[in-house]
Amino acid sequence: MPSGWAAQAAATAHAFVDRLDDAVTVGGPAGHHLARARRLRPGEIVTAADGSGWWRPYAVRASQGNRVVLEACGDAVCEPRLEPRLRVAFAVTKGAKPDVVVRKLTELGVDGIVLVRSQRSVPRWDKGRVDTALERLRRVAREAAAQSRRALVPAVDGPSAVDELRSHAGIVVADSRGQPADRLPRATSGEWLLVVGPEGGLTADELATRPGPRLALGPHVLRAETAAIAGAAVLTSRRAAPA
Repeated sequence: MPSGWAAQAAATAHAFVDRLDDAVTVGGPAGHHLARARRLRPGEIVTAADGSGWWRPYAVRASQGNRVVLEACGDAVCEPRLEPRLRVAFAVTKGAKPDVVVRKLTELGVDGIVLVRSQRSVPRWDKGRVDTALERLRRVAREAAAQSRRALVPAVDGPSAVDELRSHAGIVVADSRGQPADRLPRATSGEWLLVVGPEGGLTADELATRPGPRLALGPHVLRAETAAIAGAAVLTSRRAAPA
């Protein structure tokens, strides 16, 4: 099975499609971006991915209006999966901050994102607000994956209560009293689940029920969105593709 990174391919742009057929058409906002913003021309090479971890090189056959027609010029390739897997569960914050966190976590290569309801979380979303927010954040993840040329779009789920995460064997909690990333044990479950609380951190009750190690992110007080991004970055430095 061929394996490699779309981000390292000699391509002008990257897009997502439903299927990696021999010929595909990219329309909608993505097609508009390729045709109007990137001004792709026939013969240019792009990579297209299906969002599940597979990608393929294509040549532009036609570019008109908001549509770009692509023709395969190589076989489908599987993007390597870094080990251990990494998911980040972060407490919902106000305003546009969740969008920023999802975008940056996607660029860093996390495998999944979980929104968390903590006792100290300020936003309280009803069912309609949750559905709208998840739809928006999944779109943000897809756009960020296209920008960073990933073949996998991380799942965005939740919101979940902190207690709902306690059974995960690879849980790691961001905590100023924790230890540096280089002292963390390897994830025996094959996955780290980094839990980041809201402004003010998790409550004593929430921390008391959390198994697993604590991860320190420096001596200073970080905003919740900064802690989520910083935590993912330091754990990513300890991940590697299978040999």
